[in-house]
Amino acid sequence: MELSPEVMSLQDLVAYQEGAIVSRTLLDRKAGTITLFAFDQGQGLSEHTTPYDAWLYVIDGEAEITISGTPYRLHAGESIILPANQPHAVKAVTPFKMLLVMIRGEESG
Repeated sequence: MELSPEVMSLQDLVAYQEGAIVSRTLLDRKAGTITLFAFDQGQGLSEHTTPYDAWLYVIDGEAEITISGTPYRLHAGESIILPANQPHAVKAVTPFKMLLVMIRGEESG
């Protein structure tokens, strides 16, 4: 797929749905993915582990991100690194939207 420049409002690319989690993949490449999520209040992703590093950015609302048993409360405009091979979970404290950038490439030295 060929990419072209396009101005986007992340806030408007994914909508909240009652009692649900909605996702939209913006880019999916061998090196990584960029995905938008909208979580209704109380919705979440149960604890899981991935072999890849990821960066999570909160676009709207408030979420609790737990990494290796430590909870972090994030608000709109804040971000956190999800290190590879560390268990993590996501829970919507309020309805919230996030951008997740997952890097599948090799670690550089």
